[in-house]
Amino acid sequence: MGRGRIEIKRIENSTNRQVTFSKRKTGIIKKAREISVLCDAQVYLVVFSSSGKMAEFCSDNTTLSSMLEQYQRHTGNRIWEAKHESLDAEIERIKKENDSMQIELRRLRGEDIAPLSPFELIPLEETLQRGLTSVREKQMEYLRKLKKTGKSFEDENKKLNLFLQQNELPKNVDMRELDQEYRQEEKDYSVQMPFSFCGQPIQRNLEESK
Repeated sequence: MGRGRIEIKRIENSTNRQVTFSKRKTGIIKKAREISVLCDAQVYLVVFSSSGKMAEFCSDNTTLSSMLEQYQRHTGNRIWEAKHESLDAEIERIKKENDSMQIELRRLRGEDIAPLSPFELIPLEETLQRGLTSVREKQMEYLRKLKKTGKSFEDENKKLNLFLQQNELPKNVDMRELDQEYRQEEKDYSVQMPFSFCGQPIQRNLEESK
């Protein structure tokens, strides 16, 4: 007895739908691999599940980009959107600008200026002059800041010296001389003492009491 024919419609049960998808996906990828090997066909297969998971297969004799190019060539349909084409144009424009800036930079360094005419050298000279003026102005600004900083340090040093003069010992005082003077005063004080004290017992002699 043969199998009954299955009605092709959406499977409502989510579990059964997922199981069926997994089985059919495996089967269609197997068929794609077989046709690519048996018939030397270029095959690229991509499948997305209802949950967004992707499964793909690409035969060994091709690539995705190659398949897309062939599709566009045979059908005339442009896969890439207009914004992608404008992006390519923007990239090309930036490349040209970069090449132009590289040429200008070499000329500013004095390279590749032999083919230039005297009229073409005039704006180059003006650019260099403006750059030199800007560098000199920056140097002068740095020197002014340095001078101002030095003046500030000098004022702080003066204030510190004044503070030391008012609150501490003079700078020309030798600490060793102060120490010697202190020792001499201590010695003189001990000499001036008329007698030295000696501790005596307060209690009477026990032998005398006997």
